[in-house]
Amino acid sequence: MEYTVDSIGSIKICQPKEGYRFSVDALLLAHFVNLKRINTIADIGAGTGIIGIILAKKYTEASITMIEIQKELAELAKESINLNNLGSHVKIICMDAKNFNETGFDLVISNPPFRRPETGRLSPKDERAFARHELSLTIIDIAKISQKILRHRGRLCMIHLPERLTEIIRIMSSHNLEIKRLRFVHSKISTEAKMVLIEAVKGGRVALKVEPPLYIYKENRTYTEEMESIYKI
Repeated sequence: MEYTVDSIGSIKICQPKEGYRFSVDALLLAHFVNLKRINTIADIGAGTGIIGIILAKKYTEASITMIEIQKELAELAKESINLNNLGSHVKIICMDAKNFNETGFDLVISNPPFRRPETGRLSPKDERAFARHELSLTIIDIAKISQKILRHRGRLCMIHLPERLTEIIRIMSSHNLEIKRLRFVHSKISTEAKMVLIEAVKGGRVALKVEPPLYIYKENRTYTEEMESIYKI
């Protein structure tokens, strides 16, 4: 696979020239994690590894396991781990996350496919199809995996579409994952939410905090101060 080595802040990421390339969703999700200390992290559907690598820079003592089903993307993630000198505490496993059986994680993080298979157009590039449509990883899969591998009071952080939020709440609740924190993401202050950031706690009590919205652009289409700070990794 032909690939490029791209930089974002101090991080280098290997990405296919054509096919799956990370988007702003991944940066927003990594920024959303606000725990003071984390010992173990599992990144489900890691792609080329951008989220796990950002979190490795943020939580330097954490052991991070990235899981990616597509061999080509997992190989690029491995190369990115080496480029960023993170091999001592970050690893990539190429497998179906539904078969992953390690347990006791403090945090599961996932930037999953947003669309059901029957909605929208499937990409001719396999990597994009897997990234955008629920071909191998559904909301229910993420809930089941998180329920299995998280420790009690461990957390799941994910990003998804607001239009699927009620479905997500219902699925999480049925898998002993209580949604505790939400933050809606808007392109601009004048637009409706385009994404929602979600934090759920395994075995958590019923209590929900909705944080102030995150705006990507000012009305003049330049980045907001918060977005500029997110890009300074």
